[in-house]
Amino acid sequence: MIEINEVTKQFKDKKKFITALKHVSFSVNKGEVVGLLGENGAGKTTLLRSVATLLTPTDGEITVAGYNTQQNPNEIKKHIGVLFGGETGLYDRLTARENLAYFATLYGMGKHETKVRIEELAKMFGMRDYLDRKVGGFSKGMRQKVAIARTLIHNPDIILFDEPTTGLDITSSNVFRQLVHQLKREGKTILFSSHIMEEVSMLCDTVAMMHKGELVYHGKLEELYRSEGSRDLNYIFMSKLVRGNEDYAS
Repeated sequence: MIEINEVTKQFKDKKKFITALKHVSFSVNKGEVVGLLGENGAGKTTLLRSVATLLTPTDGEITVAGYNTQQNPNEIKKHIGVLFGGETGLYDRLTARENLAYFATLYGMGKHETKVRIEELAKMFGMRDYLDRKVGGFSKGMRQKVAIARTLIHNPDIILFDEPTTGLDITSSNVFRQLVHQLKREGKTILFSSHIMEEVSMLCDTVAMMHKGELVYHGKLEELYRSEGSRDLNYIFMSKLVRGNEDYAS
């Protein structure tokens, strides 16, 4: 579903270039949940934005659902749902319901389909009590729930989450985790970044670890545990960073 092939991304900062991604290659299969791990500045968000067609790679290519991100971005947008960090993409003057209905229209959804889908998502995330209140007065956690619902409004095949549980309390985080399990059962393909090792361990089939723009590991979690002789993902992650991509290349 997602093929990332030798992707490099550079940004120009004044008179010098900063390399955010360095020859990153890995794939995400249909129905797979892949966790993207890395410290701040590792390149996770840049990679997710490139997959979402919001950034163009300096070199290399990405295909999503069989479409090249540079040649067919509009086709790709029909297949993906995207949520980036603190960027909820919501309009404060609209209610939660109005926000969701607005984004549904952007995907060409009909009124009845939209109404049914909003009710499903409101029930799923426990948003019924504030569905008709303006988003401007919402807490961070409430806004994040609506933002996740916005991401899923058109029932996409592929979902990209960047730190999806940011701002959520324990109960809401658990609801999100249950949602990921449900989406996996439905055959959805999910790529998400997280700093919460427990979350990745609970939800992911596969992990992709990044450090300073480079991929230092990509593979099945169970295989990683066996090869490292440990199930402590935090320890394994820090160990991988110390060893770097030379260990991965071997």
